[in-house]
Amino acid sequence: MVSLVPSPRSSPERDTAQWYARELDWATAGTAPVRLLTGLRFDVLELPAAAGHAALRRVGRTGPVALAGRRMRLLVATGSAEELPGLLDWLEWGGIALDLTAIGDGGHITAPVPPGGAAGPPGAAVWLRPPGSRQEVEPSLPALGGLGSRGGGAPDLVRLVDAAATECHRARLALARTHLWAHRPTGQPFAFS
Repeated sequence: MVSLVPSPRSSPERDTAQWYARELDWATAGTAPVRLLTGLRFDVLELPAAAGHAALRRVGRTGPVALAGRRMRLLVATGSAEELPGLLDWLEWGGIALDLTAIGDGGHITAPVPPGGAAGPPGAAVWLRPPGSRQEVEPSLPALGGLGSRGGGAPDLVRLVDAAATECHRARLALARTHLWAHRPTGQPFAFS
């Protein structure tokens, strides 16, 4: 007997979710957009993209890095989100308004298009530094662990957070200077002493 019902078509969202489950063993939720669940295999540090690019130049090696619109997402070891407030205090960034947040247990991020996949709409999440294979990803995530990192393969979370906080603060100061310069009184000469 021949079936007249066509087989279900695959959708890009379903393909994305299946790729993350099959290739990396990462939990996903939803379909439009697919979301990667945090706190299970990784946590995320999120900051403005400009500050993130500057921080990446300072630290060089990191784990996977995604870009979503004007926000950068750095994947870090599970549990790092809980450590961020204390780590910022220890690095003497506590009490300073930084546009640096962490997403951990119970959170999620929009899943970037898998490496080699079709590009999404403008502003869609993309990988700047895509994840490697299932065996490579977790050992490459920045983590607390002595004053180095796990087995020397992953960058140190302390160094990454310090660079990210510094660049977030620099971006904030630059914005404040631009705002002050744009709103200075006109027609009044500068006073020199």
